[in-house]
Amino acid sequence: MIVPLPLFPTSLIGSMPRSKEVLSALRMMRRGTIKSDDFNKLIEGETRKVIKFQEDLGIDIITSGEIGRDNYVSFVSDKIGGVRMMSMSEMLDYIEDKKAFENILTTLDVPAVSIKNAICVGKLNYNGDIVANELRTMKMFTNKPIKVTMPGPYLLTRSMWLPTLSGKVYGSKEELGQDVIKIMKEEIDNLMNIGVDVIQFDEPVLTEVVFTEGKPRSFMCAALSERKDPKEELEFASSLIGQIIGHIEKHKTVASLHVCRGNWSKNESILLTGPYTPLLALFASVNPDLLTLEFSTPRAGELGSLLADSRIVEHTALVLGVINPRTDEIETVDSILSRVEEAITYLPKERVWLNPDCGFATFANSPVNILENISGKIRSLTEAVSILRSKYD
Repeated sequence: MIVPLPLFPTSLIGSMPRSKEVLSALRMMRRGTIKSDDFNKLIEGETRKVIKFQEDLGIDIITSGEIGRDNYVSFVSDKIGGVRMMSMSEMLDYIEDKKAFENILTTLDVPAVSIKNAICVGKLNYNGDIVANELRTMKMFTNKPIKVTMPGPYLLTRSMWLPTLSGKVYGSKEELGQDVIKIMKEEIDNLMNIGVDVIQFDEPVLTEVVFTEGKPRSFMCAALSERKDPKEELEFASSLIGQIIGHIEKHKTVASLHVCRGNWSKNESILLTGPYTPLLALFASVNPDLLTLEFSTPRAGELGSLLADSRIVEHTALVLGVINPRTDEIETVDSILSRVEEAITYLPKERVWLNPDCGFATFANSPVNILENISGKIRSLTEAVSILRSKYD
């Protein structure tokens, strides 16, 4: 790490609710009716507020709140050449299995108009920034350790691949994936040169692969392209993620792999369910420094199903999800303490970090919580950590 961390370090996963001014500016950006300097100035000011919000509540590792992003993955349409932002209705014209696609939309507990996707329509090229400017902005406003969040290579490849369009320039999803890797490596080099403590790669589509076999597919985090056999998909994902994790210079920054089960709805019953066990081989193969996982919801299975595997506990630190971002209920300090005590029966206390399960506003237009509840949840988290540090430090 660049900056030493206290015992049981805390951070957020990424996204925070956007203000009305930001939502309006995002719409204006899409229409081209706001100057980029004015937009950037607004985002800079709002990011500063999000940073202060985290610092005031005692969060150890600061994130940007992803304030300038339309959603956690589609924002790359403005960052990578050869990619175009498309709405769900625009995409319908290019989807071969329209009935299946409409079934996916029916499953959503979020307006389809709120969701857009970045689709590959030409050869990809790196324009010098994906999240690097977010990092530069954060460094202006905090001296605390910083985490940047970005889509993982498998998520990017899966979400950008629309065969009837992308297939005109790439022979396969696998071929597209190799250009995704090239671009991400350039961005990682950029981030390491600027200086960053943690790089978090979001790969939620992994759970779509293992938990929807033989079931109706949900809109699991932009997983719109055709899906192969789960074993083949996981091998493909492992190859891409492993190349990116392996590119990070461990003396410069820490690599985190974040995997959840969907974060677009407050209705837990429509989100994916299942333990992490089908992903254990992938986790062991790609070998991130941190596994950032959700465990505040029963949908995630037992903690022991993950940490009983020696391949995981011997090499990786766990960023334990102890806050459900989708519920209005404020977690009790005791419930958080209990979860941590369970985790440290498997892992040394020095290798347990604490987070919410996921972000609070995966889609800019459809946050899953409000600041009042978020503040209460984070206060419970930091109060629990204070007790843990007094006990164990």
